[in-house]
Amino acid sequence: MSTNFTDLLYKEENGVATITINRPKVLNAFSAHTVEELIHAFLKAGWNKAIGVIVLTGIGDRAFSTGGDQSAHVGHYEGRGTNGMPIEELHSLIRDVPKPVIARVPGYAIGGGNVLATLCDLTIASDKAIFGQVGPRMGSVDPGFGTAYLARCVGEKKAREIWYMCRRYSAHEALAMGLCNVVVPHDQLDAEVARWCEELLEKSPTALAIAKRSFNADSENIRGIGALGFQALALYYQTEESKEGAAAFREKRKPDFRSKVR
Repeated sequence: MSTNFTDLLYKEENGVATITINRPKVLNAFSAHTVEELIHAFLKAGWNKAIGVIVLTGIGDRAFSTGGDQSAHVGHYEGRGTNGMPIEELHSLIRDVPKPVIARVPGYAIGGGNVLATLCDLTIASDKAIFGQVGPRMGSVDPGFGTAYLARCVGEKKAREIWYMCRRYSAHEALAMGLCNVVVPHDQLDAEVARWCEELLEKSPTALAIAKRSFNADSENIRGIGALGFQALALYYQTEESKEGAAAFREKRKPDFRSKVR
């Protein structure tokens, strides 16, 4: 499988595959093309028996990922899938690969980036990391793992707060609510990720794969619910209400959603 990526950096070293979103100009926001490349990267790493751990991160110190690139979203993204971006496939793949996936979060994990960090098996954050959702502020929402699985991680009340209020949370606040596993000083982030990878590589890969599938089995129904939700989201993206969110973002103003509701 080719590793000639344009939006990613891909590296395999000492049993660890590191997948880095390489779009610093948009704070590692992803387009439909980026998601396609992420799928290929996870397929390559996920089924390579020489790889024991996958690390997902973003280039630079500013952001892990800030979610879907709004400049590429005008009622529909430009690729395949229910909404023109095969994000459901990527979410499922992160869960399906039979090895631990670590989110290395150096900065912003916002919107769809926050969903990716939540879906990873483990999340290691810099003390400069910022977590949060923006969906209802942008005329969007994640009606699958990004909502239902988040509630399993942080509890119903906190998950609803995160989505309804669209606030931002510090790394230590995220740690307290269960959104990440550990927070370290920024200059120790790489060393901490390497330490966790080293410990995981000492464990039985088959036992880890069985454990991961066992954990996933308990929340697998979310996949089906999400499929229905994304179908509804495709219809919502065609409304003036949703389009107002993307337009306001591009025009750097507050959206006026309520004037668009009919």
